[in-house]
Amino acid sequence: MNQRLFLEGMSHAACTVSVITTDGPHGRAGVTVSAMTSVSADPPTLLVCVHQLSPACRKLMDNGVLCVNVLSEGQSVISDTFAGRIEPPGQDKFSCARWITRSTGAPNLEDALIAFDCRISNHFQIGTHFIFIAEPQEIHIRQQGNALVYANRAYGATRKLDEFVAERRGGGNADVLHIACFATIGPFFIPRLVRTFLERAPDTMFQFFEGSEREIEEANRSSPFDLILMYDSPALPECSKEILATVRPHVLLPAGHPLCESHDISLTELAEHPMILLDISPSRDFFTSLFAEHGLEPQIRFRSPSFETVRGMVANGLGYTILVSRPASAMSYDGGALATRPLRDSVTPGRLILRQGEKENPSPAAKRFVRHTREFFAHWGI
Repeated sequence: MNQRLFLEGMSHAACTVSVITTDGPHGRAGVTVSAMTSVSADPPTLLVCVHQLSPACRKLMDNGVLCVNVLSEGQSVISDTFAGRIEPPGQDKFSCARWITRSTGAPNLEDALIAFDCRISNHFQIGTHFIFIAEPQEIHIRQQGNALVYANRAYGATRKLDEFVAERRGGGNADVLHIACFATIGPFFIPRLVRTFLERAPDTMFQFFEGSEREIEEANRSSPFDLILMYDSPALPECSKEILATVRPHVLLPAGHPLCESHDISLTELAEHPMILLDISPSRDFFTSLFAEHGLEPQIRFRSPSFETVRGMVANGLGYTILVSRPASAMSYDGGALATRPLRDSVTPGRLILRQGEKENPSPAAKRFVRHTREFFAHWGI
């Protein structure tokens, strides 16, 4: 049998992507695999194949334990890191995600789609690979999310049948647009943007994805969106983005804070007070860079990736923050009063950008929505 032809044929077979980890007296290791499957349900048994040249092989054998971390569609960066396609900081592959340990001590990816914490009952070699037979001791299933799959030398994602059927209700004539937006942009712009578009195309259906810059990039690599709305960052290539609006950042304070007595506030004044940082990329770097532009450093006391948690902490008097998105209500989620003030300093504004997905043939509905989005922001006045 021709080896090249065999490999080419297997490249078309879709497989879930897992990171196999181990830890113990002989050290920690991890490797990305697509060859993982069940062997038996009685007793529950898994089979995992690992290339003989992988440094993880010997540690798996010697430790006698492994965890099968099945990845979800937004975790391709983790896959690429453990496959050696991305070089992690300090050569530590485990730095790309958060880990916990369970009964066997093998690292369990905290937000894995499924984690099978196993003891290895047998292993043997066939050709270039070692086959590990493993018996799960604990199984943890995340209730939401779709599996990351690999086929045709590219990532993809599974889809639930009920979602597929729902998109085609009404005789199969509805257009479905897949829209991604940065977490703080979605609540502020998407509802009105969609409502005004549906006035023109009432049969259009939408699927939305909201997250950080990294989460959007990972999901877009797996299954390209029709349109992405996000804030600009140096990591994005210029050719792939279109500026929709520029927005000046503002200071958010608890009502009654001494700085509220000023019409505007300088970064020098803010640097003397504790800051609550919106800890989500690219926001965290943008807000801290405003201080760096003026030779200052903020006193970051708390961090949170949640926009509303940051606003709530400010309203409870725990510090100030700097934000770009500005909700219409001057009240936090838990009912605290907030005050906003402009920055006195000349600072780099935030840039709201539009990116079109990497689909080879955008649908007519997608093209119409892109045009509508441009018109919407042209008249928004921000």
